[in-house]
Amino acid sequence: MARRSAPNVFPTLPALVWQPGLPVHGSHTWVIVVGESGLPAAAKQAGERLGVDLDRLLEVQTATGFSPSAGTTAAYPLLTGEVDQVVLVGAGGGSPKELRHAGAAIARFGRGKDELTAVVAEGIEDVALQAFAEGVALGSFTFHRKTVDTGKPMVERITLTDGSDSERAAVIERGLVIGRTGWLAREYATTPSNEKDPAWLAARATELAALTGLEVKVWDEKQLAADGFGGILAVGKGSTRPPRFIRLDYTPEGATKDTPYVVLVGKGITYDTGGLSLKPREGMVSMKRDMTGGGSVIATLSALRELGAKVKVTGLICSAENMPSGTAYRPDDVIRHYGGRTTEVKNTDAEGRLVLADGLAYAVSELKPDVLVDVATLTGAIKVSLGSMLYGGLFATDDALADNLAEAGEVSGERLWRMPLPEEYVDLISTPIADSVNSSKGPGSITAALFLKAFAGDLPWAHLDLSSIAESQADALEYTTGATGAGARLLTTWLASESPTSGIG
Repeated sequence: MARRSAPNVFPTLPALVWQPGLPVHGSHTWVIVVGESGLPAAAKQAGERLGVDLDRLLEVQTATGFSPSAGTTAAYPLLTGEVDQVVLVGAGGGSPKELRHAGAAIARFGRGKDELTAVVAEGIEDVALQAFAEGVALGSFTFHRKTVDTGKPMVERITLTDGSDSERAAVIERGLVIGRTGWLAREYATTPSNEKDPAWLAARATELAALTGLEVKVWDEKQLAADGFGGILAVGKGSTRPPRFIRLDYTPEGATKDTPYVVLVGKGITYDTGGLSLKPREGMVSMKRDMTGGGSVIATLSALRELGAKVKVTGLICSAENMPSGTAYRPDDVIRHYGGRTTEVKNTDAEGRLVLADGLAYAVSELKPDVLVDVATLTGAIKVSLGSMLYGGLFATDDALADNLAEAGEVSGERLWRMPLPEEYVDLISTPIADSVNSSKGPGSITAALFLKAFAGDLPWAHLDLSSIAESQADALEYTTGATGAGARLLTTWLASESPTSGIG
């Protein structure tokens, strides 16, 4: 099959450059980031440089509807001097979340421009300035296959200053790296499935591994059969494009046998028709993003060395295309997973848990990590529970692990809500034919988590069901319309924190 040439391994982001003191020669557009407390301290100096009374400008713009709530913008043209316009951008109370939104708004406003100069409040905490940089990266995201009307390109350079002599370049660079993981995960999820299949996903992982010092191993369909990955093979049987199992390994410098070890398992369904339990057309639209979990794991692993993560991490991506055909797996089939546990299939559209089960079982049997986390766009039921674009679902067998992930969710902007794992519901997935069924009536996100829990052994385990935050309906906040790349920023923030496994076990 003819294929497009491989994309650039890393996206080209805007150059976000920290400038101690106000620049002598700024760009043609200056952005003043305004909080609830008013203009930044450097605004007076900036106003003198621009020949503008910024206090009066803010007063006028406020009278005509501008508010400093995060992400709002108001542009004011200048008719004389080297600068063409001044833009006010709201940053609300200056929290990391609000500054992330402000950074994204600046990136959107800057499309088509060569350069912006942005003035922020002095003394912004590192975590908030980092979030601002993440927002610039995420707000710059673009993806299309257009040949005409391709839209404005992202801004090439943003010079950022608070007017002081402080040096904050390292904080900004960290934010750009984390933002880049979100961009990569979005790019993978947005790539149409006529281009993207399990082999494509394996090729992207292999490219990133070569660039970032990761070890990589890929199982093809023959090796999957030889090693007993029955879930991945079953889901991929109906497609002419065979499945893959991808392993990426990150080992920090100076690692010892006492270095904490985390395994991530990602769902990598490159297209989901539902198989023989066929989805309606409306249900298939957007199913190119059903590999968001796997893409997020790949993006996360790509950033760990740059961020100096102190834990050893293995990423396992369980990838298949779920298609109906004469070779497809069927309702009532019994699957034997890696390690021997069996599943009776009741719905071929509950395929994600079947591939994840193989990955979890492999991790428990062969890797024996300290912590095990899987991530997936697994159920529509989680959207019923949590709505859209507010929280992802978090299930966990260890309270400290749940707390650490939830904290990373707050910091990264990909928030989580902990869901229960009641043993009373295990009977809902029982069957006299096999060890469990893959689908049942009842609380769907919970029974899916309970199905996976059986494959996690006695390890501290968490399951992230992120369907509820996987797709944005609008260009808003740090998101663009379409796939959000949910999970990449969350996992990267968690694993690159000072002690991600603190208290677990």
